[in-house]
Amino acid sequence: MALLWHRTRPMNRKSCLDVTNGGKTTLAKNLQKRLPNCSIISQDDFFKPESEIETDANGFLQYDVLEALNMETMMSTISCWMGRPRHSMVSTDSGSAEEMPILIIEGFLLFNYKPLDTLWNRSYFLTIPYEECKRRRSTRVYEPPDTPGYFDGHVWPMYLKHRQEVEKITWEIVYLDGTKSEEDLFKEVYEDLIQELGKQKGLHVTT
Repeated sequence: MALLWHRTRPMNRKSCLDVTNGGKTTLAKNLQKRLPNCSIISQDDFFKPESEIETDANGFLQYDVLEALNMETMMSTISCWMGRPRHSMVSTDSGSAEEMPILIIEGFLLFNYKPLDTLWNRSYFLTIPYEECKRRRSTRVYEPPDTPGYFDGHVWPMYLKHRQEVEKITWEIVYLDGTKSEEDLFKEVYEDLIQELGKQKGLHVTT
């Protein structure tokens, strides 16, 4: 999940990513409910059609890789939001931190796509253990549906691979415990976000 907000001076950005089924979509929606000028872009909306997804030697569709996503289209969507007059020109000096136009971008491979690197100024990574991730995955309905062995044969190995790439990133990433309650995760990120926005406005913010 990634958060961008605008002022009249150069824009500051936030971002967040997580393991599949870690709770990023729920967290993003809860933040949107609390923030009045908030929009969401989901990386999941940019998957290519199944006919364009490659299959490995085991017959597993390769969905958990960047090549399965229309990332250029996603970048264009982000650029459109950033270019809207009310986002790029509005001054929020007289309003509260919560009133800044904010874009939440949530996804599982945001930090692994280099063209996005310059957008983030605050990064979150939701994590959950293997067993919990597998349990949550089993409760979801996918189209196409997961085939037997898909989690262990593709999903989890790709997560570990991409996690290793993320751990090499030099900017600060806030790691979040995805086993915490929905309410606790929201409180942790919301308070951090408001403090960061307050810094941009030169305010002391209490939550």
